[in-house]
Amino acid sequence: MNNIDKYAVLGNPIAHSKSPQIHAAFAKQTNQNMSYEAILAPLDGLEATVRDLIAGGYRGANVTVPFKFEAFALCDELTERAKTAGAVNTLTFTGQKIYGDNTDGVGLINDIHSNLGYALEGAQILLLGAGGAAQGVAESLIKAGVANMTIWNRTQEKAQALAQKMANKNVTTSIAGSMDVVINATSTGLSGEKIAIDDSVFTHKTLAYDMMYGRETPFMAQARAAGAMVSDGLGMLVEQAAEAFFIWRGVRPETKSVIEMLRSH
Repeated sequence: MNNIDKYAVLGNPIAHSKSPQIHAAFAKQTNQNMSYEAILAPLDGLEATVRDLIAGGYRGANVTVPFKFEAFALCDELTERAKTAGAVNTLTFTGQKIYGDNTDGVGLINDIHSNLGYALEGAQILLLGAGGAAQGVAESLIKAGVANMTIWNRTQEKAQALAQKMANKNVTTSIAGSMDVVINATSTGLSGEKIAIDDSVFTHKTLAYDMMYGRETPFMAQARAAGAMVSDGLGMLVEQAAEAFFIWRGVRPETKSVIEMLRSH
């Protein structure tokens, strides 16, 4: 196959990434002539790595931890959702120009709506965290028509800063009562740390969603013990990848079979 279009995912660490598997499945499914690889970018070398990709004829790249804010700063042009998130996870290269987008929010919404069959319209949402992951999805949750959203963070000032950035009267930082959906956007799952929230936020009707995938986090265990419905973030990973694939290739892949393939592994 000649003139294969090249893409990559950049992160540090990156060996664990499932993105090459996901995009290979999408490419096969939609007959796209493309390759996609995982590249370890040095912690102080994102820009140099991106410039090397452009020089090497790559068409685009995904960006993961810890480079989403740095990628934002590299872009010549940004979509509205990237501007709102203040972070970028999808880069498109046209000539020497870098275009930035953020597909995390739409990935989360699509997973909750389409794969888990859970309605967000009119829901009471608790968003745990105020870092890059939370910023990437907060605006999308509001646009999905939630009744209100509470932002909790271990550092209250950060929660308040994100709430103010949202500039929406339906966003608060004080937890009151049980929630319809609780989303963990903190990195506590990596450290095995428990989040200091009360079991009373969960009921048997609550969807407890952890953006982490591939492990049972303390948050998921707490929610399960409290009787909530629990999901990890594997579906979000696939759905945000599908949105990036659509941006690059102009074709929307089917995601359910890819999620099932990853789960079976």
